[in-house]
Amino acid sequence: MSETIAHWIDGKPQDGQSDRTGPVFNPATGVEKARVAYASVEEVDRAVAAASAAFPEWRDASLTKRTKIMFQFRNLLDAATDELAELIASEHGKTQPDARGEVQRGLETVEFACGIAQLLKGDQSQQVSTGVDLMSVREPLGVVGCITPFNFPAMVPLWMVPIAIACGNAAILKPSEKDPSLSIRLAELFAKAGLPNGIFSVIQGDRVAVERLVEHPDVAALSFVGSTPVARAIYEGGTRTGKRVQALGGAKNHMLVLPDADMELAADAAVSAGYGSAGERCMAISVVVAVGTAADPLVAAIQARIPAVKVGDGTMPGTEMGPLITREHRDRVASYVEGARDEGATVVVDGRDQKFDGDGFYLAPSLIDHVKPGMRAYDDEIFGPVLGVTRVDSYDDAIKLISDSEWGNGTAIFTRDGGAARRFQVEAQAGMVGINVPIPVPVAYYSFGGWGNSLFGQSHAYGPEGIDFYTKAKVITSRWPDPATSKVDLGFPENE
Repeated sequence: MSETIAHWIDGKPQDGQSDRTGPVFNPATGVEKARVAYASVEEVDRAVAAASAAFPEWRDASLTKRTKIMFQFRNLLDAATDELAELIASEHGKTQPDARGEVQRGLETVEFACGIAQLLKGDQSQQVSTGVDLMSVREPLGVVGCITPFNFPAMVPLWMVPIAIACGNAAILKPSEKDPSLSIRLAELFAKAGLPNGIFSVIQGDRVAVERLVEHPDVAALSFVGSTPVARAIYEGGTRTGKRVQALGGAKNHMLVLPDADMELAADAAVSAGYGSAGERCMAISVVVAVGTAADPLVAAIQARIPAVKVGDGTMPGTEMGPLITREHRDRVASYVEGARDEGATVVVDGRDQKFDGDGFYLAPSLIDHVKPGMRAYDDEIFGPVLGVTRVDSYDDAIKLISDSEWGNGTAIFTRDGGAARRFQVEAQAGMVGINVPIPVPVAYYSFGGWGNSLFGQSHAYGPEGIDFYTKAKVITSRWPDPATSKVDLGFPENE
């Protein structure tokens, strides 16, 4: 019988009480490796109740205590990097070097959260009026729900949970049911670091668990990363029930290449950013916008690099790109290559031509030229190793193309022209912009987030905006008057 991956509630593992479970596959082999419990409404309620009960004591815990626990968690996480990378590779399919990089980027957010004593400092002004002082502080919200995607089972939870907890909240993580094991390992590391029971919980499951977190009256805030339709639904549902919500959605990231660019550099970047992690990244480059004479040499350079990309089991040394997350997703991604010719595009490299032994969920890199708006390969978020090239005549045409996209997650320009680059950083309609950098993910002490249908809500993830999201502001006005000066005054208070 397969192992069942269940929940973590009130500081200990919990067997699922619901009889609903789902499969967890090793994408490299196509073999089911475990089952994952799907939480019932009652199990979600139990996690929220445990978090609510634990919250007041944690809210009142000193910043020194919170910082010590966060530092200890940071050290445990760092020591477990290789173990966690192997776990990610076996359930997600990405290569172990890629998985280690994911853990390290999550670790950077934990290190940011270790500075919580500095980050939560408020402001004070004395004598704003005669004998009156004013102080502003930030206080935790309560119980927060964190709903995370399959493509970064370590990094995205670590964008949310450490900051939420360091700010004094209790966090409930609902990870993807496709690669859930790492969430339990994070819970074990938090417990070992000394985090009190109930402050971090893990609820496995599907939409039943998500919808209950959205509806539950004792959940104060929701953080989400995933597809645009689900992000919109969580934002609308959460705000309707009075919650604070940050919901990061999908993306269609454009990489603009001008004729003066270093074509070798641009081709390397396009292959790396388009096919890394099998294209299953919200910051993957999925559309290369080639301006004028840049198109032919750039397409040729990308095409020449694709055969050298080693596709295989992500746990094996030397593999550069692993399988996709499920068989169904692999087939969906392949359908865009299948339909490209019918829509008028040119399939330069067809990843379906490469055959693999076994039943793994593999699809080799594909390159499609002459992709235009209105084609499925341009309009949809493919989320796989399919790179499209769109040709335009001018920089202005390229900017319009990017601006007209419904998404505004990230974008990049490749050029040697400083003036063009500076103009692009102002005119590009996206939340994250790269200049000769194809995946401009900010470091942990800035914040991550897009525009348009890539973000619902005003708050970006982690960094300073993460601190603001997981806390609420309180302003305190105080006076310690001399009783001899006290009197009744029904007029509007004036500052003197």
